[in-house]
Amino acid sequence: MLQYLKQKQKQLLEMRSDFYTARGTHVYFKDDLNNEDIDAERVVAKLESVIPDHLLSELEMIIIGWFDEFEERNINAFYKDGILHVSNVQDNEEDMFDDFVHEVAHSIEIPYSYEIYGDQEIRDEFLRKRKLLHDKLWALDYKAPLKWFMETEYDEEFDKFLFEKVGKDKLRMICMGLFINAYAAVSLREYFATGFTDFYLYSNHNFFKKVSPQLYKKITLLNEIKNLDSDL
Repeated sequence: MLQYLKQKQKQLLEMRSDFYTARGTHVYFKDDLNNEDIDAERVVAKLESVIPDHLLSELEMIIIGWFDEFEERNINAFYKDGILHVSNVQDNEEDMFDDFVHEVAHSIEIPYSYEIYGDQEIRDEFLRKRKLLHDKLWALDYKAPLKWFMETEYDEEFDKFLFEKVGKDKLRMICMGLFINAYAAVSLREYFATGFTDFYLYSNHNFFKKVSPQLYKKITLLNEIKNLDSDL
């Protein structure tokens, strides 16, 4: 009898785990969440209420669990082929929501590539900041080739220079007022994604608008579907 009840409880828990959202997104639990206080259904509902539907167009499925890529790439979420993969190890619901929004930003980079990057405004703003970051680091005796800072694609060697040689804490202070956060300096794609995340996480956009005005302008326009019928 006890074994039967345990099996029944397991089945009920599994039934409550996987679900479909109102817009038809399938949320699948590969592994259990580490924090039982997190209500994943509530977090996904918030995502779909905060992000405009046209910016969720690529999202077909969310898988929550642990993947080898997390350790290999030192990340806790990634987007691939319509599926958002998110770590089951989360501090709280805000932490999980942050991961969701950040990866939604990456999901729209292909369908909205021209609208985001076509006019080069974000790229130019990003590279100006990278040049200033180079100068600041050089003055502090963290010397690295300028060409590293003038590339827009992710570079593992550059990433290690920033976060291992300079260090997270020092880099955070150096980037203050220059980038939204230190991670925004890693690549052009992360510059966009961190701005996108900040836009939808916080209602007060004053800091974002001041630090990255061109990026803020771009995301503000992307937010309204009517703007996508005309040049940004």
